[in-house]
Amino acid sequence: MSIATWYLIAIKSLRQLRIRKHKRAFLNCFWEAANFDDVRHYLHNTGIYDPFSHLTHHGLRAADQYHNRSGNRLVESGSADEFLTRALRRAIEQDTARLEYGLTVLASVASSAPFVGLFGTVWGIYHALVNIGMTGQSGLDQVAGPVGEALIMTALGLAVAIPAVLAYNAFARANRLLLTELDGFAHDLFAFMTTGILNDHRLPTNPAL
Repeated sequence: MSIATWYLIAIKSLRQLRIRKHKRAFLNCFWEAANFDDVRHYLHNTGIYDPFSHLTHHGLRAADQYHNRSGNRLVESGSADEFLTRALRRAIEQDTARLEYGLTVLASVASSAPFVGLFGTVWGIYHALVNIGMTGQSGLDQVAGPVGEALIMTALGLAVAIPAVLAYNAFARANRLLLTELDGFAHDLFAFMTTGILNDHRLPTNPAL
């Protein structure tokens, strides 16, 4: 449990740092871009390493697919707004799944490790009492050693559970803040692509009936 906990803490900490670094770079490029061609060029040169660039990539690809659609597939049905909304929603769902990777393990360790340690303590005390009964000696020196060793199991369980709890809370909060920011960015991206504020990849609006 301890190895798995610290492995996930290290992996997810490094991933969070990488996401923040690439997010800042991408958003600086996005808000300074003259049009979506500049954004596409940036993504082509630097790659997609954060949820914001991933969302934008899905939006641009959805625009291309809608313009080139044949209309014969279910995925291409609906208005331009609906088509783009589905693409952005899928991207956010994929990013949410990636961000939540490993949190279930941390939560499970945090909730179960103390009980595993407690079980080890009870088991150790049981064997200590059995040995005392067999030897017939119940002095403090005969009791303190086995009971002390059994209590170490509780301490080990807490030593595993506490970092898992702290890490879970920290990562859950970071994910919540990131996804809130991503949701706001998705609304901005949707508005840009449907109103033509950035002057290419505008999705056509439905004519009034």
